[in-house]
Amino acid sequence: MSMETTHRRGAHAGPLDLVSDAFTQVTELFRGELNLARAEVQENLKKAAIAIGLLITAVVLFLVALNVLAAALVTAVAELGLGAGWAALIVGVAFLVIGAVMVMKGKNNLTAVSLAPTRTVKNVQRDIHLTEEVTHG
Repeated sequence: MSMETTHRRGAHAGPLDLVSDAFTQVTELFRGELNLARAEVQENLKKAAIAIGLLITAVVLFLVALNVLAAALVTAVAELGLGAGWAALIVGVAFLVIGAVMVMKGKNNLTAVSLAPTRTVKNVQRDIHLTEEVTHG
C-alpha cells in the first residue's frame, strides 16, 4: 500500500492497518535495495569483463614483443662470450621471475571484494538501522 493510501485513511487507520502499511513499505524498500544490488553487481561485472579483455589483449601483445626482445637479449648475452644455450637459460629465468611477480600482482588486484556491491551494503545497513530505530522507539 502506498503512502498516499495510508495518508487518505488518516485517523481511520487502525493499528493493524498501520502495521500492514509499515510491512508493505519495508518490503518495497528491501525490494528496491535488492534491485540496486543486482544493478551494481552487473555494472561491476561489466567493468571487470572489460578489464579482463584488455588484460588478455595486452598479454598477447606482450608475448609477441617479449619473443623479439628475448631473441635480441639472448644474442647480446651470447656476444659477451657465453654460449647461446647459457645465454638463453639466463634470459629465460629472468623473464620467468618477472612473469611470476606480475601474476601475483594481477591476482591480488582481481579480488572478489572489488566486485562487491558496496553502495548497496551501506544502504541496507542504513535501512536496517533506521527500521530498528522506528520499531524500537
